[in-house]
Amino acid sequence: MATAADVREALVEVLDPEYPISIVDLGLVRGVSVDGTTAHVAITYTSLGCPCTELIQDDIRDRLLQVEGVEAVEIEEVFEPWTRRDISVNGLKVLQESGVG
Repeated sequence: MATAADVREALVEVLDPEYPISIVDLGLVRGVSVDGTTAHVAITYTSLGCPCTELIQDDIRDRLLQVEGVEAVEIEEVFEPWTRRDISVNGLKVLQESGVG
């Protein structure tokens, strides 16, 4: 059976389509849980008009369905304001090394 930690670890491999940083380090993932074989992910975006929402959600589903014990993925968009402060220390480092930020 997959755990929330397994799901969060897998999400680290899902990159933002615009920047070379994971959605976890970017601070988009707001919650993770597992109910049986279903992984639940709460996610916000950097802006309400983000053009990449479907792409990000497809990437999340594709990656999580590779996790042993995950047979379904439910993604909930939460409208919590995102700011630069949501980026992890590692994420800031990655962005700076790539010339962003």
